[in-house]
Amino acid sequence: MSEDKGIERPEDELDAPGFQGEGIRKVYDSTEEKWYFSVIDIVQALIGQEDYKKARNYWYVLKNRLQKEGSEVLTNCKNLKLEGMDGKKYPSIAADAETILRLVQSIPSPKAEPVKLWLAKVGHERIKEMADPSIALDRSREYWKRQGRSEKWIEQRMRGQDTRNKLTDYWKEHDIKEGREFAILTDIIHQEWSGLTTRGHKNLKGLKDQNLRDHMSEAELILTALAELSTRQIAEARNATGFGPNAQAGHEGGAIAGKARRELEEKTGASVVTGENFLPPKKEKALPAVPEKDES
Repeated sequence: MSEDKGIERPEDELDAPGFQGEGIRKVYDSTEEKWYFSVIDIVQALIGQEDYKKARNYWYVLKNRLQKEGSEVLTNCKNLKLEGMDGKKYPSIAADAETILRLVQSIPSPKAEPVKLWLAKVGHERIKEMADPSIALDRSREYWKRQGRSEKWIEQRMRGQDTRNKLTDYWKEHDIKEGREFAILTDIIHQEWSGLTTRGHKNLKGLKDQNLRDHMSEAELILTALAELSTRQIAEARNATGFGPNAQAGHEGGAIAGKARRELEEKTGASVVTGENFLPPKKEKALPAVPEKDES
């Protein structure tokens, strides 16, 4: 999670001019729950080079220059398996959306210019949001309204995010590493209250890169918040520091919400954890016309 207190949003695509329709390969990292994009595909699109080998050579030259400059872009790149033209997967250099957008600034290209302008605009908006977090919250509220969410749901979603932010702030201050350790602890809490891992819950709802909390019911949101609130208060009471003690707090905090879920299900006879989501309805594919039989 980032330092600012905005609503978590998936990085499922590069929402910037210049990248639409370029066939950029990507792979989803389920541990970090984010997309990684092929660096060479990005380079190829920006410099307008159809020859993949030439684009790769361009990247090697750029990589050497960035190394000499001590750029953080290279540090944030990963070797992940991406599909080649033959359908097989090969180790390839990849980066998340934030790193890719930084990389764009190092490539002189007419296609890069609109992306750079977009970056400047986004950067200005982010600075305003950090100075006044209510801007980001208002934007998120309007987005959910457009998606047809009720005021009650929106209020619970935002309260749950505030609870989440307080928990991750505690983790940061008590020797928990962002990224993998955050993801593992989140999974512990989630599995304790829901009986599913976060990935299992997403699969149940038919989600891939979407934010799970954006597709939870009111009850799912409330129990997620209860689990994370309980975890933080248990950790605070013990001054839990480091992964082990915080994992134990996660098991116990999640179990409190898990008990509440089971009691609610017993009283109502209905499952709290469901496959319901807010995904738009799928478009049905038109059936091919059946040729008429020749009756003659």
